[in-house]
Amino acid sequence: MLFISESESVALVTHELAFVAAREALIAACEPATESFPVVLGHGSSTANRFTVKAAATAELAGLKVGSYWPGNRDRGLERHNSLILLFDQETGRIGTAIEAGIVNAYRTAAADAVAADVLARPDAAALAIFGAGHQARYECAALARVRPLRRVLVVARSAERAAVLAAELQAQGLDAEAAGAEEACAAADIIVTATPARAPLFEADWVRPGTHVASMGSDARGKQELPPALFRRAALFCDLPGQSRSIGEFQHADRDAVLTPLGEVLSGRLPGRGSDEAITIFDSSGLSLQDLTIARHLLAQRAASA
Repeated sequence: MLFISESESVALVTHELAFVAAREALIAACEPATESFPVVLGHGSSTANRFTVKAAATAELAGLKVGSYWPGNRDRGLERHNSLILLFDQETGRIGTAIEAGIVNAYRTAAADAVAADVLARPDAAALAIFGAGHQARYECAALARVRPLRRVLVVARSAERAAVLAAELQAQGLDAEAAGAEEACAAADIIVTATPARAPLFEADWVRPGTHVASMGSDARGKQELPPALFRRAALFCDLPGQSRSIGEFQHADRDAVLTPLGEVLSGRLPGRGSDEAITIFDSSGLSLQDLTIARHLLAQRAASA
C-alpha cells in the first residue's frame, strides 16, 4: 500500500490542481458509469465529535473518504477537520493508496465552489461576501480570487475578532477586505459564499441583489442550513448531486417541486447555466466522494511527475 502523509499531500496540492480535479469530478458525477453511494454520518464516543464516510466508484476509480470534525482540537492547537482518502486496488480489493488529506480537503472544497462560480457568476463579479471566518473561509477566498477579479471581500462572522483577523490576512494577500454585517455584505456582494456549521439561515432573502451568485458549502448533514428558503424561489438552483443535496445538503430545505440542476451538466454543455445578468444563481456543494478520489489521482500524478 502506498501511504502519502499530510505533509506530503500539502506539498503536492495547489489551487490549480484542485480546480482541474473538481471540474473533472463534477462532470464525471453525471456520467452513467459513476455511482455515488449513500453518505454515512457518524460520531465519536462524544457526540460532539463527528465524522462522515463518502464513497464512489467509476470505471477507473473506487474508494472512499473519511472526514472528521473534532471541535475540541482548537484548544489543543490542532486542526478541527481531518480527512483520509482511500483508493482501492480494484483487482484485489485491498487498499492501494491512503492519503492523509486534511488540508487537501480544504483545497478540494473551495475548488468546487470556484468551478461553480467560474461558470455561474457574472464575468464582472468583483465583490465577495464570505460568511464564516474559520479554516475553510481562507481557502474559499483564495480559490475564488483565481476565477473572478475580486476587488472587495466582506467578512461576516459571529466573532468580530475572528472576522477582523481574516480580513487582515486577506489584506496581506492583496485583497481589499473588511469585516462587515450580514445585510451590508449581501447588499454589496456579487458573490456570496457561506462556510459555516449553521442550522438556520444566515441572512434574509431580500438582502440578495439580482445578479448575485450564492454558494453554500456548510450544509452536509440533515438539519444544517445556511440559506433562506425564500431565496430558492427567486433563483436558479444548481448542485453537485441532486439526490445528496436533497438528503443532506442545502436543498433539503427546498420545495419538493424545485428544479435542481447538476453542475456537471452545465460544465459539459448539456444544460444551461446563468440565464441573464439579473438572474440569481445558487450552488449547493454538499461534497462528493468523487471529488476526493479525483483529486487523489491528480496528487498521485503530481507525485510521479515530481519524482
